[in-house]
Amino acid sequence: MNLSVKLYAIIEACLLISLFAFSCINEKASLADEKPFSKMDSLYRSDLSFCVNDLESIINSPDSEQKQRHYLDARLRFKKLEPVLGFVDIENYKYLNQPNILKIEEEDQTDIKIFKPSGFQVLEENLFLDDPDTAQVNAIAKAIIGRLKLVENTTSLTNYKDYHIFWMIRKELIRIALTGITGFDSPVLENSLMESRVAYQRVGDYIKASGLLVEHPELSKKWNKSIQNAMLSLEGDFENFNRYEFIKGVTHNQLALWNESVNQLDVEFPFELAFNNEMTTLFSAETFNDDFFAERRNKESNEAQVLLGQALFSDKRLSENNQMSCATCHKAEKAFTDGKKTFQGQNRNTPTLNYAHLQQGFFYDNRSGSLEGQIVSVVKNRNEFHTDLRTIIEKVGKIEDYKNAFDTIYSNGLTEYTLRHSISSFIRDLAPFDSKFDRSINGDDQLSEEEINGFNLFMGKAKCATCHFAPLFNGTVPPDFTESEMEMLGVPKTNDFDKAEIDPDPGRYELFKTDERKHFFKTPTIRNVTHTAPYMHNGVFSTLEEVVDFYDRGGGVGIGINLDNQTLPGDPLNLTDEEKDNLILFLHTLTDSRYEESE
Repeated sequence: MNLSVKLYAIIEACLLISLFAFSCINEKASLADEKPFSKMDSLYRSDLSFCVNDLESIINSPDSEQKQRHYLDARLRFKKLEPVLGFVDIENYKYLNQPNILKIEEEDQTDIKIFKPSGFQVLEENLFLDDPDTAQVNAIAKAIIGRLKLVENTTSLTNYKDYHIFWMIRKELIRIALTGITGFDSPVLENSLMESRVAYQRVGDYIKASGLLVEHPELSKKWNKSIQNAMLSLEGDFENFNRYEFIKGVTHNQLALWNESVNQLDVEFPFELAFNNEMTTLFSAETFNDDFFAERRNKESNEAQVLLGQALFSDKRLSENNQMSCATCHKAEKAFTDGKKTFQGQNRNTPTLNYAHLQQGFFYDNRSGSLEGQIVSVVKNRNEFHTDLRTIIEKVGKIEDYKNAFDTIYSNGLTEYTLRHSISSFIRDLAPFDSKFDRSINGDDQLSEEEINGFNLFMGKAKCATCHFAPLFNGTVPPDFTESEMEMLGVPKTNDFDKAEIDPDPGRYELFKTDERKHFFKTPTIRNVTHTAPYMHNGVFSTLEEVVDFYDRGGGVGIGINLDNQTLPGDPLNLTDEEKDNLILFLHTLTDSRYEESE
């Protein structure tokens, strides 16, 4: 080898070493400069782009069949977006996934907004008609595209912390369990199981892309196995899917794994959302964060407040004429109802107070936003306490036992707020989550095959869970629990379906005179429903059999009442007699243990 060649070889080697060293330095710099969760963000933006492309293909396709195929692609791509979009931009997620029902916002009588629905559910209902309106379909698709492009410009994951990602993951697991597998957002095609599988797949992709488990290979293996198991469990058809076993065997195990991961990674959360950060089941007294639903956070909550509130709850001296207490209408032995169609002087049925604090709207017309606010309305009502808080404070302040109790329990003593809070504390204590169903889904197998089938019907074919959302079985929508929905069911004046006419109670309309809100009422909990007859806002139905028959027929529309804004689908459910019986058997399992002996 001549000198020139040797020199070239040496120079080349030096260059390679220099390039390698420079490359390593650049790679380290790149890693150092890379923002947290940038891989997740890239995956999210890729799904946004593909979703827009699929929607544009709907617009550009010449015939309905092609449009429908592109819709299915776009919808599944949206479900891939859901874990992130449903966390980082809740309002736009709701817009894109809203039901085909008018959205109405009523701040006061001078500020009422009515929005025409849009989004994927609306597109689905319009596109899969026998003769779809092409112009209408394209207009809806364009509106969705516009909103997705807005989302693309306003959302990012790169500034998120570890706890955000863990909250995001848990939220999607819960969303799938409580709404995804129920048909809540796939009302026409009932493609819920496929959509849930796609969402699960993306959860797994996001966990991997986050890099959070890189140094925890055993946890990573557990998550991979758990997600694969979930996706396999979601195979099958909508009507026969075993939702009970899925929640019990998949969702609850994943919540436990989520907590295990949080503990191993030492993730610290700055606060709690609707769910307690350490909860491992959807059906227990430790599941929910009560402060999330309260008027204000209470740092001094304790059993003494509950006992004080219980005493005040039953004290008739709080009313103007000393003849009425809260317990006059809300009797403990009747699951805090009164067993009457309507209470004397009222035109509405008395609702249960069990689990009442776990909602965002109070009274049948949602006119109050908190338990404490509800108490003010009762105090002022001429047919109830017919007084005011100042007068009650004067009364209670003159009763030595009460005055001493307030001075001992509350740092501020007796005030209008502490009076309301003590009564509210007692009501918040009426949510034990210890029914036969709760015990069984948490591992103490007690349900019969018929009762489990009833739950699966409730969550699936019978569509009950699209309004009475588990685990509260009221109208407060999971997984955010920020809204308690109202529905227009077309409840009749009497139980004579052959001569049906709408009950005259205008419901929500009475507050703001919004025509589109006539006969709308809040969806109450059906926990302890065996003990809360008669049913509906006017007490029109005496038995659960009548209630199930009403829903099976398609509500008011199904029994011949002409209604424009009924939110319940007017088509019959076509439940068999056996299915109706099983459904009612399940409803009986929602009875708290304190009432079981009386059944």
